[in-house]
Amino acid sequence: LKMSGFWFHLPLHLLTVTSLCHSIKAPTTSSQQSFKTNLFNFYHSLILADGKETTVHLLKDIPKRYYFVLEEGRVLAPFSITVTPCDVPIEWSILVYKSPPGKATPGDHDTQEVSKSQKAASMVSTIFNYKGNSVETYMGMSSHSALYLLEFLSTERDTHITVYLTTDTTSGHLYPELPMDPRIDVIGVGHTTVTLTWKHSPSVLQHRESIQYCLLVNEKHNYKSLCAAETAIRSSGMKLPPTLSLSLSPYLLEPQQVMILSNSELSIINKVSSGEVRQVCMGTKNTYTVPNLSPSTQYYFDVFIVNLLTNASAAYTGTFARTLEEPEPKVTELKDGKVIHVVLDGKKQKFHSLQYQARHKKIHFTFQLCRGQIRVHITRNGKTVASENLSGLRYLSLKGKLLDTYLVQLRSTEESNSSVKVQASPHFHKPLFPLLPESLKIKSFSKLRTCRSVTIAWLGTQEESKYCVYRKRIEEDQIWTELQSADRCSGPESRHKSEKVLCKYFYDLNLQRAVTTETIKGLEAGTFYLFDVYLFGPSGIPVRYHSKVVKTRKKC
Repeated sequence: LKMSGFWFHLPLHLLTVTSLCHSIKAPTTSSQQSFKTNLFNFYHSLILADGKETTVHLLKDIPKRYYFVLEEGRVLAPFSITVTPCDVPIEWSILVYKSPPGKATPGDHDTQEVSKSQKAASMVSTIFNYKGNSVETYMGMSSHSALYLLEFLSTERDTHITVYLTTDTTSGHLYPELPMDPRIDVIGVGHTTVTLTWKHSPSVLQHRESIQYCLLVNEKHNYKSLCAAETAIRSSGMKLPPTLSLSLSPYLLEPQQVMILSNSELSIINKVSSGEVRQVCMGTKNTYTVPNLSPSTQYYFDVFIVNLLTNASAAYTGTFARTLEEPEPKVTELKDGKVIHVVLDGKKQKFHSLQYQARHKKIHFTFQLCRGQIRVHITRNGKTVASENLSGLRYLSLKGKLLDTYLVQLRSTEESNSSVKVQASPHFHKPLFPLLPESLKIKSFSKLRTCRSVTIAWLGTQEESKYCVYRKRIEEDQIWTELQSADRCSGPESRHKSEKVLCKYFYDLNLQRAVTTETIKGLEAGTFYLFDVYLFGPSGIPVRYHSKVVKTRKKC
């Protein structure tokens, strides 16, 4: 094809372009330049596949073009084009080149030339253009042979999009269908939960086995497509599985990802700089309560309907909600010398506050951790004076002024129940709890074990105290449960009388010799026993040593 001195060597797939433009004489002046540009655009364009989703990578400020041709001879040929931006807003347009009804007759008159130029220009027209980051679909109908050019441009940065062209509008859709009302409704908001519901997709009713709903939760903003959400997560340092990280196919998680599978729901939590990004797939359920959110925080929720066979998806209209503020923790008044037993539910009530007004300059706090894990935070007149994780028995001595106000905040650091005993007193010389040894561990001597007896030892103190030993026969599969569930604040009153072995008094002014041993007899061969030692001080309140499990010899 020769045009104003330029030869274009067209490949076979561009013969349609040649046939469409063969009858058009090259226009003059400005129309001539436009016409040459249009042909050049076709020459540097790619074919857009019909019936297949195409991923297009765009470089900043560099347009990319694709074309397709409607079949000749078809009457009222329908087609649709769906473009999904996966990051920043883009510009895209559709141009159509229509074949003229007949050849123009050559002439020399200027008016005839102008008329031909206008006619040639009218053969090329822009039928659609859009700028933004929403998913857009253009549906068209053509009654004669035509060639279409799609042009895409990103002016912000390098990005990628997906394009889907189909000329077969009767055999179903690649993308799952959205309901007439695609909004997500917030039907419940709590301190740490938000309950959502949405109308069912028609695709769920037709293809229940291959369709599922997936929810994305984040603290930044809503996303208009699944590929936009995945791109945002990747750009923040995360690495996601192919196409839909929410699908139930197995894959390796990154260190910043946590996967939770319960009740046939797969949850993936990504830790990113802007907060958590959660992804949950719940099958075909259209109501879901998002758990474990932070109080007084705004979250954005997006629901995607996903075809598991094609990985194609459609997005509901996203919504947002703010969780309720954390209720003020209950404050209990601490009185001199009185012991308060605080129980914290790791799921519902994680905090408890105790208030104490000093009547002396020096105050002594005593904490006995009974169960679980608890962190204590103490402020004096609003300023922090102590903050640490509790372990066993802990004494804290604080010096201040008369009438100082102390606030003791206790927080459970695990999901299971935790409990602690607390005492505040200005009289440290009369402690509620007994003087403790360096270690509360019980030691057993393997060489002294027999089929019928076990020898154990424990440390004492320089203060004469009472020690009581208890034993309990257990099965091997009960060991972990017994050790984990033990209440370290409970005394012998919680034990069965038959479990008591003996009680004894002892002390030694030399701590190096403050050790006692005891041989427990009358045991059964090859059996596991749980041993406990209770230490009683002057006040009579016991401290429980760490439980010890020992197995008697099977053969002697």
